[in-house]
Amino acid sequence: MLIKEFRIVLPISVEEYQVGQLYSVAEASKSETGGGEGVEVLKNEPYEKDGEKGQYTHKIYHLQSKVPGVIRMLAPKGSLMVCEEAWNAYPYCKTVLTNEYMKDKFMIKIETWHKPDMGDQDNVHGLEESAWKKAEVVDIDIADRSVIAAKDYKAEHDPAIFKSEKTGRGPLGPGWKKELANNPNCPHMCAYKLVTVEFKWFAVGNQVESAIQKVEKRVFTHFHRQLFCWLDKWIDLSMDDIRRMEEETTKELDEMREKDELKGMSAEEN
Repeated sequence: MLIKEFRIVLPISVEEYQVGQLYSVAEASKSETGGGEGVEVLKNEPYEKDGEKGQYTHKIYHLQSKVPGVIRMLAPKGSLMVCEEAWNAYPYCKTVLTNEYMKDKFMIKIETWHKPDMGDQDNVHGLEESAWKKAEVVDIDIADRSVIAAKDYKAEHDPAIFKSEKTGRGPLGPGWKKELANNPNCPHMCAYKLVTVEFKWFAVGNQVESAIQKVEKRVFTHFHRQLFCWLDKWIDLSMDDIRRMEEETTKELDEMREKDELKGMSAEEN
């Protein structure tokens, strides 16, 4: 088991982030779907359990096109699909990813607290002291271009360039965090993402767990760079707008997958 806590500071309020996050998740889902694969939304509904209220989502990620052909040929049924369950009781959220083939040998758990601070709180998730000592804290600077691979870089998603026309926020210079901390008029927050990875697979478990944590860091970095640079697209939206958008996105994703599946079947017949 490998545990890391990623801290992502943003010039956005906790209230604003709730809308921005959901908008960005919906947009990112569209870009990941195609070729009969991608994101399949099975459930998106309110839940209430043990006094906790929020939104529950259940998604399936179809990964066949994401792996080399030889692995696709050899991989057992169910091994190339990842199940994601998420409980969004904002400002606390929990996401769990599992795999039908690996069962209890594989699990990624992401727990997030969204706090109105500059990322200076320790152990906001309340881990036992022994577990917290083993956890590595990783700060992610969304304006640091040096952590972005050249092939992944997009100028339209660069917070060091973007300036919001609606809010006046940005671009984020080298000392943007210090400026933010010293400016009481500018909203700010930190997403504390505690990532627990378990991969119980012979002698490669530790290496795979480390690799997964690297992937999570990359995903968090790109996602939040996009979220900030899409600020003007979502800043005026309400939660009702977001729920309507999610319904439309689910239908669109299903149509994209079904259309591409039909194309694939037609190609095979020919």
